[in-house]
Amino acid sequence: MAQLAMVMNLDKCIGCHTCSVTCKQAWTNRAGTEYVWFNNVETRPGLGYPRTYENQQEWQGGWIRKANGRLALRSGGRFKKLLTIFSNPKLPSIQDYYEPWTYDYETLTNSPATDTFPVARPKSLLTGKDMNVEWSANWDDNLGGSREHAARDVLLAGIEDRVRMEFEKTFMFYLPRICEHCLNPSCAASCPSGAIYKRSEDGIVLVDQDRCRGWRMCVSGCPYKKIYFNHKTGKAEKCTFCYPRVEVGLPTVCSETCVGRLRYIGLVLYDADRVLEAATVAEDSDLYEAQRSVFLDPEDPAVQAAAEAAGIPGDWIEAARRSPVYALINRYRVALPLHPEYRTLPMVWYIPPLSPVVDIMRETGHDAEDRGNLFAAIDALRIPVEYLAKLFTAGDVAPVENVLRKLAAMRSYMRDLNLGREGDASIPASVGMSEQDLYEMFRLLALAKYDERYVIPTAHAEQAHALEELATDCPVSSYGGGQTGTLGEGSGKPLPVAVENFRMLQERQTSDQPVEGGRVTGRVNLLSWDGRSAPDGLFPPGAPPRVPRRDGDGPQAARDGREGS
Repeated sequence: MAQLAMVMNLDKCIGCHTCSVTCKQAWTNRAGTEYVWFNNVETRPGLGYPRTYENQQEWQGGWIRKANGRLALRSGGRFKKLLTIFSNPKLPSIQDYYEPWTYDYETLTNSPATDTFPVARPKSLLTGKDMNVEWSANWDDNLGGSREHAARDVLLAGIEDRVRMEFEKTFMFYLPRICEHCLNPSCAASCPSGAIYKRSEDGIVLVDQDRCRGWRMCVSGCPYKKIYFNHKTGKAEKCTFCYPRVEVGLPTVCSETCVGRLRYIGLVLYDADRVLEAATVAEDSDLYEAQRSVFLDPEDPAVQAAAEAAGIPGDWIEAARRSPVYALINRYRVALPLHPEYRTLPMVWYIPPLSPVVDIMRETGHDAEDRGNLFAAIDALRIPVEYLAKLFTAGDVAPVENVLRKLAAMRSYMRDLNLGREGDASIPASVGMSEQDLYEMFRLLALAKYDERYVIPTAHAEQAHALEELATDCPVSSYGGGQTGTLGEGSGKPLPVAVENFRMLQERQTSDQPVEGGRVTGRVNLLSWDGRSAPDGLFPPGAPPRVPRRDGDGPQAARDGREGS
C-alpha cells in the first residue's frame, strides 16, 4: 500500500506559528471550532496542547500490548465502551484546551474623549460573557512561566536532575504537531459508529461527518489528542492532511506557508500485512525499528512489481522512488517517529534538533563546527538525550545519539567543503555513511527546492468516482451541518459564538458568509491557493494590487507592474 507522510526538521523551526494560523484560516475558521487547532506549535519542555496530553495514565489513549501478545485499546474494548457510551469521563475539558475569547472592540473605537483609557474586557467565544484569560493554546510558548508549566512536562519524569529551569541553564525547542495519520490508528478503532476511516489510496485518516454521532470516544482514543469535538454541530473533526490540495499535487497549507521550510511530504510504500506485527513487538524500544522495517524500498524491482500488482499507479511508484520522506527515514535514518510507544505507527516523523549543541559550543569559545567538539558536546547536551529519546524512540537513547552524530558530521564535513578544503572522508565514515550520501543528505536538508521537498503524486482519473464519493462525506463539518437536530448546539437554542467583533455574534454564527456591508463578498480559499498568485477574494473587486509609481514610470510600466505583482 501507499501512504503520504511528512517529516519535519526541528532544527529549522523558529516558532513563528505561521503554519498554525494559515491552517486555522483554511480549516477551522467556523463556529464551534474556536478552540480547535489542527496544527499547533509547542515549546518543549512544556505541557502541550491540550495540556499534559502525553499522560496516557490520565487520558487512556493509544494501544497497549496484552500478555498474550495482542493489542487492546488502553481506554477499553467494546464491552467497556458499551457500558460508558453515554458517559465518557476520559475527555480533556475546555480548561485543558482553553476557553477562546475576543474583545468588545467597539468600546475602544467608539469611546469618547475621556481622562481615562477605555478598557475592552475579554469576552468568551463560547458563552459571550466576560471572562478572565488564564490559559491558551500557546500560553507556555518560549518557556513562558517555565517553573510553573514546563516543570510539569510529563516527559521530565525521571530526568529532573538533568534539567534546570533557570533561564540561563534551561533549553527549549519547537515541536509542530498535526494528526499523525497513523498506520494503526486507535481513533478509528475507538469509534462506535465507524465514522473514522483511513483512505486506501493515500492513507489519510478522515471523519465521515454523516456517520459521526458525537460519541467522542475518538477523542479519548487518540493519544496525540488531535481529534476535536465541534460543540456547534455535535461532530468530531480533525486534520485532513489538506486532501483537496494533495489530490492535485499541492502540499498541505501548513507546509506551503512554512517560513522555515522544515516540512517534507512524500510517498512511502509499506507492507500492510506486517503492520500488526510491527505494532505488537514486545518491547516499546523496538517499535521504532519495527515500524521502519514495514516500509519497502521503492528501488527494489520486486517491490515495484508488487506495488503495480496491488494497483498502485506507475507515477506513484516513481514518486515513492523520489520521496524525501523515505530518504530521511530509511536511507539516511535521521527522522524519528513521535511517541512510538503508543503503538499507532505514526506517519509524521521528526528530525531532532542539533542547534542547541552548536550554540553552546560557540558560546564557550570553541569551534562549533569541529567534529571532535560536536561529538563530545552531544554527550553533555543541554537538551538531555534522554528527553529526546522519550519523545521519539520510547526511551531508547542509541537511535537519537546516532541521528545527532550524523547531523554533527554533516556540519563538520560541509564546513571543509565550503572553505575550499578537501572533504575528510573519515567524518562520514565515523557515522556509517559515504561521502556521497552525506552530501546528498546535506542538499536535502539545507538546499532542497520546492519540488524536492514536496513529491506529491496527483490522484488518478480511475479513482475519481471513489474520491467523489469520499468528498460527499464532508470530512470537516459546516455551519449547522449533519444531524444538528440530535446533537450539538444546533439541536437547541444557539449560544453566541463569535469571530472578531463581539457585537456581531449572532449574525456571524449563523452564516458562513461575511456580514452585510463588507466590501469583500467571498472568503479567501486557501485550500486552492498555490502560494504564487492572488486568490479570489484577497482584494476588493475592482482594486487589484498596485505598485508604487516612480518618477519616469509610464502608464504602461505601471500596468505591467500591477500585472506582475
